[in-house]
Amino acid sequence: MPLALYALAAGAFGIGVTEFVIMGLLLDVSKDLGVSISAAGQLISGYALGVVIGAPLLTIATGNWPRKTVLLALMAIFTLGNLACALAPDYWTLMGARIITAFAHGTFFGVGSVVATGLVAPNKKASAIALMFTGLTIANILGVPFGTWLGQAFGWRATFWAVTLVGLAAFAVILALVPRSQTAPEKSDLRADLAVLRRTPVLLGLATTVLGYAGVFAVFTYIAPLLTEISGFKEAAVSPILLVFGGGLIAGNLLGGKVADRWLVPAVLGSLVVLALVLATMTFAIHSQVMAVIYVGLLGAAAFATVAPLQMWVLDKAQGAGQSLASSFNIAAFNLGNAAGAWLGGAVIAHGLGLGSLTWVAALLPLAALAVAGLALRLDRTDTLGEPASIRS
Repeated sequence: MPLALYALAAGAFGIGVTEFVIMGLLLDVSKDLGVSISAAGQLISGYALGVVIGAPLLTIATGNWPRKTVLLALMAIFTLGNLACALAPDYWTLMGARIITAFAHGTFFGVGSVVATGLVAPNKKASAIALMFTGLTIANILGVPFGTWLGQAFGWRATFWAVTLVGLAAFAVILALVPRSQTAPEKSDLRADLAVLRRTPVLLGLATTVLGYAGVFAVFTYIAPLLTEISGFKEAAVSPILLVFGGGLIAGNLLGGKVADRWLVPAVLGSLVVLALVLATMTFAIHSQVMAVIYVGLLGAAAFATVAPLQMWVLDKAQGAGQSLASSFNIAAFNLGNAAGAWLGGAVIAHGLGLGSLTWVAALLPLAALAVAGLALRLDRTDTLGEPASIRS
């Protein structure tokens, strides 16, 4: 794989740390800024909202720029946003800085996916996307635990100073390693780019992403209480168990990319089936501590095995126009799924079904995603056979 892909992975690492490390620092932030824990928790929602809004806006605004220039501009926004977080004097300034930082997230992964596929042979495209996303998985295994420890030991601002340095390093390696000749796009036509969103297969692909990841986060958001209240672990055991989840993320991510390189459609459908099965059978596994640990790893693997196939599928359906925009929308769809899953999990608990029901309820979501993907394939096949051409346009 080209060294440029590792540069993209470095940027993905920094973005991953910024997105998730705040979860371990909510108590520190709430005490320092004098807000409630629930208000501090909104910093997570604000970031997700920034991804959803910023992904299409920045992708459209930079549509005619060389893609290397876009990536460098996004890392500059990311770095300055984290610097603003480190210096934020109050809650609302921190919220604004988080949202600005999030603007870089969706477009970086969206444009980065297009750049990654242009750096390799056609039969390696999904693996290239998976390698870039490996930076995100490593952020969960190493970056987030270290960032949490750093913030708890030296104050939450120290974490954002550290991520600012990561942003500077990522900017430097992208500048040095990503070739400009590989990333200069054709002239962008905004109307043509937006028209890709009228393609039914693209819209159904985005819906598949939302539903699949909603199932993951309906459970993962509440993994700590699941492990302590149902599996019977002590709170101190949760962090080490989450390292198993991180290991699953890396394995599933790379495996999903390898399979999608050879069999894209089976990879999409198969990864959703596996995810549904893992979530459904986890209902029984979490009552055993040994099986609970195993299934935390399987959940990580099943969750990220879907990432490269779904991203590659949307890129494939957007072929010819608006690939960067469609790719960025798919990253926004992942984050929308995260938010929807967390809300659904909370609703399940609040309405009396209890923690134990989260896993089987969550399993229904990738099954729904599977149905949507099947519909997309059926419509696509109809179009291929020469029936209503409006399906694609």
